Amino acid sequence: MLLNFYKYQGTGNDFVMIDNRDETFPKEDTKLIAHLCDRRFGIGGDGLILLENDPETDFKMVYYNSDGNQSTMCGNGGRCLVAFAKQMKVIDNTATFNAIDGLHHASISPNGIVSLQMIDVDKIDNTTNYSFLNTGSPHHVQLVDDLENYNVKENGAALRYGKLYGNAGSNINFVKKIDETTFALRTYERGVEDETLACGTGATAVAIAMNATGQTDATALNINVEGGKLAVSFDKKDNQYTNVFLIGPAEFVFAGTITI
Repeated sequence: MLLNFYKYQGTGNDFVMIDNRDETFPKEDTKLIAHLCDRRFGIGGDGLILLENDPETDFKMVYYNSDGNQSTMCGNGGRCLVAFAKQMKVIDNTATFNAIDGLHHASISPNGIVSLQMIDVDKIDNTTNYSFLNTGSPHHVQLVDDLENYNVKENGAALRYGKLYGNAGSNINFVKKIDETTFALRTYERGVEDETLACGTGATAVAIAMNATGQTDATALNINVEGGKLAVSFDKKDNQYTNVFLIGPAEFVFAGTITI
């Protein structure tokens, strides 16, 4: 069987996109999904995303990590899926879609910048050394010294698999403050089990955590990731974060067919 696929990336976070509106893709075949995401034997990607029909919205997002397992929300994946939906003529310049964490609204500009509304956040666990919050996916946020030379894979894995987060684990974000409105970020992603060039839910978590811990009073922040630049904005009232938007580029890379 030949499978048509499309490859997208958002600040270096790359995804295999499948148009599954005809419901022919074998969604439960985790080995196949992992193979398609494999960078040596498959197409290669941090994850695989299915574009599906949804009775209530423009489309449905189904997201799998590169290990083949369906996972929680992916912010950059969601932004790329909006661009893919536009390419497939499912939407024009705005979208409403359902994902595993609920309803999302998005818009795409003529130059390919996608603004994606994320879920509201009203619970943040702050400690002396780190913050933990859920922005559609669970995130550990920690300021570190010398971020450029920090061993993200080793230290991230130790926290992800450690006693702190149990069997479910967490994504791990290491952060450096640049100025009042800019932070640098490197992320270890569970399901990929390595550092990725960007993480959208992670960038969102960092922006909110830096505000919640007093590192900044700004409500519109620049997040410099390894693969480029993202922006996060939000409204804050009584420690509740609403109208949260993740903003950045989403780019088509190539399309092809592969035998499965």
